Amino acid sequence: METKYVKVKKSIKSNIINGKYKINEKIPTESELMAMYSVSRYTIRRAVGDLEHEGYIYRVQGGGMYVNDWINKKVSADRSNQSVGVVTTHIADYIFPNIISGIDQVISEQGLSILIGNTHDEYDNERHNLLNMLDNDVVGFIIEPTRSTLENPNLDIYQMIVESGKPAVFINAHYPQLNFPYVEIDDTACEKELMDYLLDNGHEQVLGVFQVDDLQGVNRMNGFIKSYQTHPQVSSSGDIMMYRSSDDINNVLDKVKDRVISPDVRPTAIVCYNDQLAIEVIGMLSKEGISVPDDISVAGFDDYEISKYIDPGLTTMVHPKREMGTTAAKLLLDMLKKQDGSPKILDSKLIIRNSTKTI
Repeated sequence: METKYVKVKKSIKSNIINGKYKINEKIPTESELMAMYSVSRYTIRRAVGDLEHEGYIYRVQGGGMYVNDWINKKVSADRSNQSVGVVTTHIADYIFPNIISGIDQVISEQGLSILIGNTHDEYDNERHNLLNMLDNDVVGFIIEPTRSTLENPNLDIYQMIVESGKPAVFINAHYPQLNFPYVEIDDTACEKELMDYLLDNGHEQVLGVFQVDDLQGVNRMNGFIKSYQTHPQVSSSGDIMMYRSSDDINNVLDKVKDRVISPDVRPTAIVCYNDQLAIEVIGMLSKEGISVPDDISVAGFDDYEISKYIDPGLTTMVHPKREMGTTAAKLLLDMLKKQDGSPKILDSKLIIRNSTKTI
C-alpha cells in the first residue's frame, strides 16, 4: 500500500511531466499543497524533497518552488543501461513485430536496450508514451507518427524533444512540420505499380479503399490516381472509398459490400490500403458468394506474413519490415554520434499471387 507522501509525490510529478506545471514556472506553495492533498506539512516536504533530489523542482530562497528543466538537468540514475524509445501505432500484430525486431537487433549490438510504446493510433497515447520516455531519459527516439495527415496536438512534446537535443527518426511516415529524418517506402510509386499491373491486365473498374488519416494511405491513394492518369482510356472508371483508423472495420466492410453487391456495377478488382483489410474483404466477399479472383480480384499492400498462406494467396506490394527497423536504428546511432541524418527511401516490389487475374 502506497504511503501518503508517495501518492503526493506521484501526483506532483505527473503534473510536471504532463505540462500542468511548466518548466521554470512556480508550483503551489507548501501550504497550498497541504490543502490540495489534505496532508501534513511533513508529508509535503518529504514529497517535494524527493522531487528536488531527482531534479524535477528547484527552490528559490524566499521565492518558492519552481519546475526544473527535468528533461536536460534531471539527476540520472545508473546510465549504464541506456535505452532507445520506440513508439509505434501497434506492437504485437501485423507488420510491427518484424520492424521492432530489426530495431532491437541493431540497438542491442551497441549495448543499448529499447523501451517500447504503443499508441493504438491515438494522440493521447502518443503523448503519454513520449513523455514517459523523456522521463526515463532515453537517448533517442524511433517513432511511427499517429494519424500523420491530421493536425497533431502533441507538437509541443516534439518541441521538447528538439530542445532536449535527443535525436529522433520517423518510420513509415513523418510530420512535415518537424525536421526529423525518416525511413519510408515510396507508397505513391508502389501503389501506382500495383494499379498499373491491374489496368494493364484488363481491369478498368477498380475500387480503391484507403485509410486517409495517415500519410501512407493518402500516398497510396495518390498512386491509385496517378495510375489512372497514365491510362487515359479508362481514367473515368476508377472508384475510391476512404475511411479512418477509428472507423469500425465492420462498417468499412459494409460500405465495400454496398459497392460490389450489384453485378451490374461491380468493380472487377479491389485494391486495399493494406493486407489486413484485403484479407477481411476476401472473407466478406466469400460470405456473399463472390469468388476471388473469378468474380473480383483483390490486392493488398505490405506483404503481411500470412498473405502467402491464405486461399487464394494475396497479390500485394512488399513492405521491407525488418529492413525498415534496422535502417532506422542505424540512422539513429549515426545521429547519436553527431553525424547528419538524412531520409531513407526503401525499395519494394510487386508480389503477384492468386487473388488477382487477367481479364
